[in-house]
Amino acid sequence: MKLFANTKHIRFGWGGLLMAVVLGWAAIGCEEQDLDRTFAGPYFVRFTDTTLTFRESYNQIVPIRVHNVGPVLTEAIRINYTISGTAREGRDYAIQGEKGVVVIPANKSFGQINIRLINNANNILESQSLTFTLTGVSPASLQVGLAPSGALGRSMRFTINDDCLFGGTYTGTSRIGNQNFTYQNIDISSTDCKQYILSNWNIGIPFFNFDAIKPTLRFVDNGDNTITVPAQTNAELGSTDTLRGNGAWNPRDRRITLNLQFKLRLTNNRDTTLSYTQTYTPQ
Repeated sequence: MKLFANTKHIRFGWGGLLMAVVLGWAAIGCEEQDLDRTFAGPYFVRFTDTTLTFRESYNQIVPIRVHNVGPVLTEAIRINYTISGTAREGRDYAIQGEKGVVVIPANKSFGQINIRLINNANNILESQSLTFTLTGVSPASLQVGLAPSGALGRSMRFTINDDCLFGGTYTGTSRIGNQNFTYQNIDISSTDCKQYILSNWNIGIPFFNFDAIKPTLRFVDNGDNTITVPAQTNAELGSTDTLRGNGAWNPRDRRITLNLQFKLRLTNNRDTTLSYTQTYTPQ
C-alpha cells in the first residue's frame, strides 16, 4: 500500500509538470504576440523638444524641430503654429522664413522653425520666453499631438536669457612677432556684468612651447569702456603673480582689445615677461 501511494503521488507530479509546461508555452505564445504588436496610430506631429534655453548673445540660427510620429509620407506636411510670450519680435528675436508655418518635406520626418536671437544686451539680467503651439496640420490623416487632448508635443517653451554687454562667443586674434594667430568659439561670460571670465586666452602661446590648454582669464569692466585684467594666478602657468593687463571695449562693433603681460618660464629655467595684444571679435 505504501508503494502504491508513492506511485500515485509520482503520477500526479508528472501530470502537474506537464500542465506547467503547457501553461508556460501558452504564456510564451502570448508574450510573442505582444512583442509583435506595433503602433498603429493615430499618427501625429509634435515638437521634438519641450523646452529650449539660449543666451541672447548666441549668434547662430536656432532650429526648433517638429517631427512626424508615423510613416514617412511621399507628400509635404504643412503644420500651422502660433507664438505667444513676453519676448518681442524684432527686438528680442526674429523668425527666419515663413512665420506661422513649418514644413516637413516629402520623404522626410523632420521640419524646423528657424529663430534668430537679437542681442540687445544692456547689463540687465532678466529673461523672456516664447511659447510655440501647433494648431493644425495637413494632410488630414495626421493630428497635432497625442493623447485624447492632443497635449503631448503640442507646445514648447523657448527661453531667452539676457546677457551682459561683453557676454557672447568671440573669435580671438593675436600677433606675436611676425605671425598672426586666430582661435574661434571663445566664450566670455559673467554673472554680475562686472567681472567676466574669458574661456581661452591661449592664442599663439603654443608657439613658445607653452603647455597650458585653454587657460581662462578674469577681467573687470570698469564701466567706462575700459577693462582691467587684475594680477591673477593660473595654475597652468606655475607662478603666483603671472598675468595682468588692461584693455578696452568698442561699443560700435563690440570688439574687445586686451593688452596682456605674463611671465614665461623658458627651458633654461629663467623667466621672461611677454607682452602682446589680443583682439576678440563677436562671432
